Amino acid sequence: MFEKTVTNRIFGKIFIPILLFLMIFSLAGFLIGQESDNPFFSEFKTPFETPPFDRIKNEHFLPAIQKGIELEQAEIEAIVNNPQPPTFENTILAFDRTGKFLSRVTAVFGTLRSANTSPELQKIAQQVTPLTSQHRSNIYLNEKLFQRIKAVYDQKDRLKLGPEEKFLLEKIYQNFVRAGALLDSAGKEKLRQIDSQLSMLSLKFGNNLLQETNSSRIVIENPKHLAGLPQNVIDSAAEAASNLGLDGKWVFTTQVPSMIPFLQYAKNRELRQRLFQAYLSRGDRYNEYDNKEIIKKIIALRTEKANLLGYPTYAHYAIEPNMAKTPENVEEFLMELWGYALKQAKVDLSEMQQIADEEGAGFKIAPWDWWYYAEKLRKQKYNLEDNEIRPYFSLDHVLNGIFTLAGKLYGLKFERRNDISIYHPEVLVYEVKEKTGQHLGVLYFDFFPRPSKRSGAWTGGLRRQSYENGKRVAPLSTITCNFTRPAGDVPALLSLDEVETCFHEFGHALASLLSMGKYNHRFVPRDGVELPSQIMENWVFEPEFLKLYAKHYSTGQVIPDELIKKINNSSLFNQGFASTEYLAASLLDLYWHKTIFTEDYEVNDFERQVLDQIGLIEAIAPRYRSTYFQHIFSGGYSAGYYVYIWAEVLDSDAYEAFKEKGLFDQKTATKFRKEILEKYGTLDFLNQYIKFRGREPIKEPLLRKRGFIE
Repeated sequence: MFEKTVTNRIFGKIFIPILLFLMIFSLAGFLIGQESDNPFFSEFKTPFETPPFDRIKNEHFLPAIQKGIELEQAEIEAIVNNPQPPTFENTILAFDRTGKFLSRVTAVFGTLRSANTSPELQKIAQQVTPLTSQHRSNIYLNEKLFQRIKAVYDQKDRLKLGPEEKFLLEKIYQNFVRAGALLDSAGKEKLRQIDSQLSMLSLKFGNNLLQETNSSRIVIENPKHLAGLPQNVIDSAAEAASNLGLDGKWVFTTQVPSMIPFLQYAKNRELRQRLFQAYLSRGDRYNEYDNKEIIKKIIALRTEKANLLGYPTYAHYAIEPNMAKTPENVEEFLMELWGYALKQAKVDLSEMQQIADEEGAGFKIAPWDWWYYAEKLRKQKYNLEDNEIRPYFSLDHVLNGIFTLAGKLYGLKFERRNDISIYHPEVLVYEVKEKTGQHLGVLYFDFFPRPSKRSGAWTGGLRRQSYENGKRVAPLSTITCNFTRPAGDVPALLSLDEVETCFHEFGHALASLLSMGKYNHRFVPRDGVELPSQIMENWVFEPEFLKLYAKHYSTGQVIPDELIKKINNSSLFNQGFASTEYLAASLLDLYWHKTIFTEDYEVNDFERQVLDQIGLIEAIAPRYRSTYFQHIFSGGYSAGYYVYIWAEVLDSDAYEAFKEKGLFDQKTATKFRKEILEKYGTLDFLNQYIKFRGREPIKEPLLRKRGFIE
């Protein structure tokens, strides 16, 4: 007994420490091994340091994000604990340089989560979202950090700062204030909780919508139900069915490239109604993916946040840094346009109803009938059909048009790269160069819908342009869309709307690719963000430009003058509908965020109340109903969906400068590049615009473009 006890003590004193050392050494080795296997923990030894998607695995994200948070927090602590008095260099510039590692990881993660997600990635997002939300709060509610920033801000008029430096200082300070830096400790803690909850609710809303969109479709088994549909639409539906294991059938989904052609051409009204109502009811089916309660929680939390920060409503908080400044200004602007749009929509409806009556339809036109009779009206008035146009707008030719325009305006060149790793086989990659051959950046294109991709179209980035040690770090930009897929031997043939969308998103990418800002932080008012994108749409159907890129996909024939004339004659066609459905969604968004709810309510009841109040006609549904309004509940446009048409005032007015001098006028293009694109987000946006145009923007070009005035 005694002998055994002594032996145990000796073992405990000698061998246990050795065992613990070996375990710790082994664990450290394992962790080092984990880091060495994780591409994020070393430089990307790839062309232009692009992400090595072929090496990145889902399990790499969480440890890399955790490491990024740790590194950025250490960078923040170094600023806070600097014994030197706060200066622009040791505080503002030091803050501007923080978070590089984390940004690199989250840019890749965000790109995959929106464009090529999976259940595993969604689970990781649920772990990551509260971490990054808390991390952001830890930075912006750091009292010592804010005091250093405030100390520099308070002496800004005595500092000899350049325009870009002064703008950076002012915006960083304002961002801290808007993030709650002036709140007391209790207020800050409350704001932390609100922001954390909002980030998770926004994530849940988007995930629900993806599930709802993927499960919303109709399956057709009887060929008679395909009556009226063009052959290419039928072929695409057959291919979609085959991909789902439904050979011999036809599938139409609520993705726009699948749904709209069906609504345009399908003679079977019952099926048009079924498909459109499936689209309308996403997130509103009282199932596990229902978004109504999430909306109520988001609205309540946003209101609470706004009140905490001293604003009467969330709309006041969100719109304050924009060009519009107040919800009242936005509402006045939208309602002015609403009068024009609704009047034209009623005229269009009357003409379509006349066609339906003459055909003996026996019903009043409903939302699922609008596209069908609008197509008939277009053929009647302009002898033009969507199916006649598409062959001249294959995706390859549209891309060539984009590259041609960028070359004519800015001298850019695009070189296809097959040596850069991609996250999905359908992704295309181009290196973007100056006409001198100097590298500008890399552009990824991802064009077609799939279950792993959220709906819509957007531009993002895998790396933002910046400067390090006086050398420009080139951006890595992404364009993600959901366009009509190729079908059989026929390439992807785009609708006019899809062509405009392609140019639109490319304009966003240009603002990134041509950026020359000295600092990492950029600040663009939300209602100015769309100027670089929307101005690109203005060239799309100009006769002079169409002849450069619109060619028949099979014959190579340049689009004929007669068809160009038809397209331009019909440019205002259905504008009442397009404007009305958009403005209805914009006003719905605004009222969600400017209304003070004092008692319980139902989401659908409130939505209906708003649409009735503004007088939306029954034949038109808003572009987005609340339960699938991703822009405002999961996409960063809350109280800001109006910005597209506010920016259209800017782009319509700016394009007039080109029309005055010539569509491809080099002097005007150079001025737009230098004053707007290269300085994008680095100076006051309105002043940038005035330097380009020579005055503030005016509304008349927009009103003329939309056909509201002559």
